[in-house]
Amino acid sequence: MATVDQDKAGAGAGPAGPGGGDGNSGGRAAKGDRYKWVALSNTTLSITMATIDASIVIIAMPAIFRGIHLDPTAPGNITYLLWMIMGYLLVSAVLVVTLGRLGDMFGRVRIYNLGFVVFTLASIALSLDPMTGGSGALWLILWRVVQAFGGAMLMANSAAILTDAFPANQRGMALGINQIAGISGQFIGLLLGGLLAAWDWRAVFWINVPIGVFGTIWSYRKLREISTRHKARIDWWGNLLFALGAGSLLAAITYGIQPYGGHATGWTNPWVITGLSGGAALLVVFCIVETKIAEPMFRMGLFKIRAFAAGNFASLMSSMARGGLQFMLVIWLAGIWLPLHGYAYTQTPIYAGIYMLPLTGGFLLAGPISGYLSDRFGPRPFATTGLLVAAGGFTGLLLLPVIFPYWAFALIIFCNGIGSGLFASPNTSAIMSAVPASTRGAASGMRSVFMNSGMSLSIGVFFSLMVAGLAATLPATLSRGLRAQGVPAHVAAQVSHLPPVSTLFSALLGYNPVKSMLRPYGVLKTLPAKNAAALTNKQFFPHLISAPFHHGLVVVFSAAIVMLVTGAFISLLRGKQFYYTEPAPAEAKIESTRAAI
Repeated sequence: MATVDQDKAGAGAGPAGPGGGDGNSGGRAAKGDRYKWVALSNTTLSITMATIDASIVIIAMPAIFRGIHLDPTAPGNITYLLWMIMGYLLVSAVLVVTLGRLGDMFGRVRIYNLGFVVFTLASIALSLDPMTGGSGALWLILWRVVQAFGGAMLMANSAAILTDAFPANQRGMALGINQIAGISGQFIGLLLGGLLAAWDWRAVFWINVPIGVFGTIWSYRKLREISTRHKARIDWWGNLLFALGAGSLLAAITYGIQPYGGHATGWTNPWVITGLSGGAALLVVFCIVETKIAEPMFRMGLFKIRAFAAGNFASLMSSMARGGLQFMLVIWLAGIWLPLHGYAYTQTPIYAGIYMLPLTGGFLLAGPISGYLSDRFGPRPFATTGLLVAAGGFTGLLLLPVIFPYWAFALIIFCNGIGSGLFASPNTSAIMSAVPASTRGAASGMRSVFMNSGMSLSIGVFFSLMVAGLAATLPATLSRGLRAQGVPAHVAAQVSHLPPVSTLFSALLGYNPVKSMLRPYGVLKTLPAKNAAALTNKQFFPHLISAPFHHGLVVVFSAAIVMLVTGAFISLLRGKQFYYTEPAPAEAKIESTRAAI
């Protein structure tokens, strides 16, 4: 790797080749060539499709589980529900580095195209689930994992393909469009899941098939390899250690959300503790091993480049703050605000997606603009300001009452989307422009690891903090409310001490939480009709949970603010705008001679 001066603004940014790029093959190929726009449109389609599927099942879950005749809110079935959501994120986070590195070795377009095929075939298999009950759920989880494998192929190589295709002075715009389409896909998935599930739960997976077939044919016909392949040995030890370490860590977080014994969460579960400590230890060993291998999967040397290191760690903070936001907002809307405004519980998931559209609008507006401007003025001011604006959005949510005026909520989440959009585009461009062309596939995978891992960690952290907040105040509030409507004291005591995670998922999935909690006891049939109606109407549960839920929100959003401010500080450390320049042939020959000596 060439030695670079981190403080030279725009080092190598001048017209180094016909394309006015940074002197790599991508810059030379780009001028007057429609290929770069083909690459942008195809990769944007694939990333949007892949990220939509990371969230589309959240809103569609009630319809999916009704279709396979399984109650997701039953205590024994929470595991199925969590793995339907978390399995996709876990596999994406674990495999993107390996698949990015394979792209450097065997061709980024080749791995990317194969991802389209795998993703499409898995979508077909998901829509054809032939089983019901637990077996049907396991079928869906298995094929979601395969689908995530295809999605990881797409995500690991799309940014590298774009960086190859666009000159340096246009990368911010291109990567901005691609990145924002991906992030907004997470929120578009919430809306699509509700609309499609209202028609047929299998349509949630059918929607990918025509898009996948079209994208596959298009990519095989139009995309081409611009970068030079770098043949190397596969780093088997690195791949194994990373898969085991990251997999153990993220799986432990998934089980940590679930109740264990008499505890509201599973963080005291010996298996969870073992997974967390063992996974962390394996990742430490992995980092050490990668510094000893000649051709490592995870190029630790890239972290010597300040723009790359700061950009990735800022991305981790941003992803952790943003990843669990959609869950908290959906629960807030579906479990409290929408029922109090007259919406039936069966309608709340889809309307929660609709009412969150200002967040997506902020992403879509700010992303391309900040990407374009960062090409001219550098990424640091936009990325840093974006994180601070997002922190301001969380502060606004923190100050909102639980029963808020919608215009205030919409304005705040729009500003939150603006902040995330301001950050994502310049940050991605800065990361990808700071590395040698030969390592862009690996760098793209490493970038995706930080982003996807942040999302998975966020869900674990946010849910755990929310459950802890609810566990401190909900039992007494719920017990009092139930007994006031004639529920026997012993039943009220048992129900009030049910794991709060069940209550959260009931609200998230559009079930009437009180009806779901009391159904196993048969109490509703024995109560006077007036009391039973009061317990199960749209007003009872939202009024009951609003104070405990707000307590949990304060904890969750305060943690997000700390993450974003920390990310903004890290972003400031990235230095001025920096493009990696490949050494000139003479310099490369000198370096090669020195290495031989």
